[in-house]
Amino acid sequence: MRVAIVHYWLVGMRGGEKVVESLLRIYPQADLFVHVYKPEAVSPLIRGRRVIESFIGRLPFAAKLYKNYLPLMPMALEQLDLRGYDLIISSESGPAKGVVPPPGSVHVCYCHSPMRYVWNMFHDYRNTTGMLKRLLMLPAAHYIRMWDALSAQRVDHFVANSSTVAQRIARYYQRDAEVIPPPVAVDDFYIDPQAGRDGVWLMAGELVPYKRPDLAVQAFNAMGRRLIVVGGGEMLDEIRRIAGPTVTVLGPQPFARLRQLYAECFALVFPGEEDFGIVPVEAMASGRPVLAFGRGGATETVVDGVTGLFFEEQSIAAIVDGVERMQALPINPQAIRIHAERYATAVFERRMRAFVDSVLAEPERRRPTTPALVSVG
Repeated sequence: MRVAIVHYWLVGMRGGEKVVESLLRIYPQADLFVHVYKPEAVSPLIRGRRVIESFIGRLPFAAKLYKNYLPLMPMALEQLDLRGYDLIISSESGPAKGVVPPPGSVHVCYCHSPMRYVWNMFHDYRNTTGMLKRLLMLPAAHYIRMWDALSAQRVDHFVANSSTVAQRIARYYQRDAEVIPPPVAVDDFYIDPQAGRDGVWLMAGELVPYKRPDLAVQAFNAMGRRLIVVGGGEMLDEIRRIAGPTVTVLGPQPFARLRQLYAECFALVFPGEEDFGIVPVEAMASGRPVLAFGRGGATETVVDGVTGLFFEEQSIAAIVDGVERMQALPINPQAIRIHAERYATAVFERRMRAFVDSVLAEPERRRPTTPALVSVG
């Protein structure tokens, strides 16, 4: 069986790329198709496989400016030659699923989220850009939305990384989706018996506006409690500027340091709304509880009152209240760790393989049922 895996771009190692790694372990014979590929930015496992770029990768400064070529990506996907492939698995949150599958093939889309910048977070992205890009986004996003919804019909089966994303798939594409959470390297984390002894909280992840790191920093400023902030991103300078004397902003850190901070912290604060949210699961794999905004994927991974708590609005007061409530929460590191193990990489790979095998074994499941077109006149 010839297998093609289609990903949006390979310019770093984040959650989407971890999914690609798992897919490559499941299907070691697969070829990998992407828009842009930076070999030095990815893992040895990915570098060891055959990677084919779309024409986007040959455009000027594509390795840095690839997102500016978004309007060209539908055309680039449709030019990829997938003849001869029996199974196509697309990894979607940027344009990836819009390939043209050959007759007789099966196309499964693992969807991290329908493209946020044209669907559920369009106005958030538009409001943070300059005037020229804001004007250009209107027609470009309109065109991409139409193409994106139409190209969803080229997918035989959707798999969503969370129920939150499955609901978006139903709303924007009118399609059902199997829910299989993404892989988390649970075994890379450990429990520190002395965790939380200093009462220091942790916030980790990319520092971008929709994740609302500013709220957490302002809340800990107001309380005078200690917070360590780990991560890079466009808001790093702003977060350093507003951080008070009890907030330490470390910026990006190597993995060894991050896992140590997870293990030692009292708890993780997670103020943003995510599609799934790997960071809370990594904290729980370290036996630490999570204070999360009660929307999005965190509501599916954090068990309120057991592995953490939720706050119900994105405000300083709500975070302050949540931190105070967390002080009274009984913390059982081993129970929190056991809960996190349901998201382990091996669990994802077993479930994903079983789902694809079931589709391949039942030809009648390969295409979704669509209503017949009726000609009038």
